[in-house]
Amino acid sequence: MHFPVSGVDVLPFIPPLVAFLVSSLTASAGVSGAFLLLPFQVSVLHYTSPAVSPTNLIYNIVAIPGGLYRYIKEGRMAWPLTWAVVIGTLPGVFVGAWVRILYLPDPKVFKLFVGVVLLYLGYRLLSEVMGWNKKVKEQSTIMQNKFAKQVAKMKEVNSGRLASGLPAEAVVKTKTISWKKIEYEFWGETYSFSGISILCLSLVVGLIGGIYGIGGGAIISPFCVAVLGLPIYTVAGAALAGTFITSIAGVAYYHILAASNLAAGASVAPDWMLGILFGIGGLLGTYVGARVQKFLPDRIIKIILTGLILFLAISYIGQYFL
Repeated sequence: MHFPVSGVDVLPFIPPLVAFLVSSLTASAGVSGAFLLLPFQVSVLHYTSPAVSPTNLIYNIVAIPGGLYRYIKEGRMAWPLTWAVVIGTLPGVFVGAWVRILYLPDPKVFKLFVGVVLLYLGYRLLSEVMGWNKKVKEQSTIMQNKFAKQVAKMKEVNSGRLASGLPAEAVVKTKTISWKKIEYEFWGETYSFSGISILCLSLVVGLIGGIYGIGGGAIISPFCVAVLGLPIYTVAGAALAGTFITSIAGVAYYHILAASNLAAGASVAPDWMLGILFGIGGLLGTYVGARVQKFLPDRIIKIILTGLILFLAISYIGQYFL
């Protein structure tokens, strides 16, 4: 099948299949998988123009609602965190798209910076998974023990059949919302963080997401888990929601740039057909990933997220030197 906008030639079942496999793995950790699809489009499909970024954002728009539906339905959406991420990220997306076109057609130096940041977050996640940080280890143990007890209880009730580790009452309940402090309860435990800090982080994430078309979930999710100490069960939905909203804004802004003189003749209009094809597979994949999350122990999800972040960090750093 030929895609005239991007110039890509590929069998039509390949994009949705790849997107499904990627997103079903990443959605449980609050990551859409767009950051893995971007190198696939560039290296395998040879889609190398700046337009690959907004095409990747179209994938997010089509794919993410599948996962969001499950997280909202099951009450695992931390809405204060979600809106803080959205408000902070939107301005960054606009600036990032502009920077991508005018100043970073081949942003090797910026990739090195992003790679180092992700490497640090990956290390923080790894230290949590391995139990190197005693304070975080104690906090994680509480959630892991609750999960294990719930699984044992459900297996006993269901005669040993596969059962969810999260009970129906494990939902997010907002307690406090202010610029200085956002606080919510999940599964009997209270979590809090600074509203201003998450807004500042989101602004930077939006800038990076606008440049690379990754939405930002790949950075927001590990930061919230590794630095703020929030449970991955409550972070995943918020990260996906933030990525969804900012992806819409990013695509709109790329269209504005494509119709203006700012693009300076560069190909920045997204390939909607290719993006939607990826998105169809991603829609099913994010639904499956979000559905499976409540069956997975906290530690397993963090291992998945750690592997994804370290892979992305090493990839970005490696691209600077190659």
